[in-house]
Amino acid sequence: MSDRVRLSLIVPCYNEQDNVEKFYEAVVGAFRGHIPSYELVFINDGSADGTWERLLKIRADNPDARLKLVNFSRNFGKEAAMYSGFQHAVGDYVTVIDADLQQRPEVVVQMVDYLDANPGCDCVAAFQQTRREGGFMGACKKIFYKLINSVSETRFYPDASDFRTMRRPMADVVARLTEHHRFAKGIFSWVGFNTYYMPYVADERNAGTTSWSFIKLLKYALEGIMSYTTFPLKLPLYLCAMLGFGALVCLVVALAAASPAWGWACFGLALCTVQMLALSMIGLYLAHVYMEEKKRPICIEKDYLTYKEAED
Repeated sequence: MSDRVRLSLIVPCYNEQDNVEKFYEAVVGAFRGHIPSYELVFINDGSADGTWERLLKIRADNPDARLKLVNFSRNFGKEAAMYSGFQHAVGDYVTVIDADLQQRPEVVVQMVDYLDANPGCDCVAAFQQTRREGGFMGACKKIFYKLINSVSETRFYPDASDFRTMRRPMADVVARLTEHHRFAKGIFSWVGFNTYYMPYVADERNAGTTSWSFIKLLKYALEGIMSYTTFPLKLPLYLCAMLGFGALVCLVVALAAASPAWGWACFGLALCTVQMLALSMIGLYLAHVYMEEKKRPICIEKDYLTYKEAED
């Protein structure tokens, strides 16, 4: 194995013991005859099942394969797993893909073909034109994208996922961004580069259930808003202006009704609400600054195994 690595696959894994072996087989089958030179960078993100043991078995059964295995000391989250993958990937192209086979390796081949045919394009990002999620979840995502695109200078493409393939220069820039609070969709958009958005149809999960609950998605959305806009810090200023106008109206109504006590009660309640909102926003941003200033590592790699060629 002396030829250059054409493609690196970054594969975050969390409780994927029933998927990783089939994923590896799917990659080998899809890339055969299309992408002869590639490596797989598996990141075991503190799985509570036998994912790490299955990855070790894949490595033992395929001694000639280019496999890099990273084992976290605990669960640090998918964002940290992707960051770790970018630190170890060396391919001319770098792809982020899930291990559950909803995102097919065949789509990666299409991404690579597009980049080969379009040298002016730096990245191909996949998005689902038709999603199999419920109406409530879909409506929440639409609201999120409309909200963040209205208050952030960074443009977010609706429904674009982490499933994407990029050239080496873009991957190098992404790898250099070391903020603790990570929001990959924002990072990929913020760094720029020419991106083509490719529609694809996601398959059903091969096994297991998704670890993304509504609460986790809500926290992830809040992370994105706080990481890529300071609008919440400015929001109290706008609310105060609205409150001033509302207080004036209440005062006029209260005087007309000969009930100044009612008017002052409304004014006091509104003022307290705005003050609490302002303090909450400031507290959240200060919490982010506090965590960043700790300078803690984004993740801790307990084990790292690579192939001989990479060691050389």
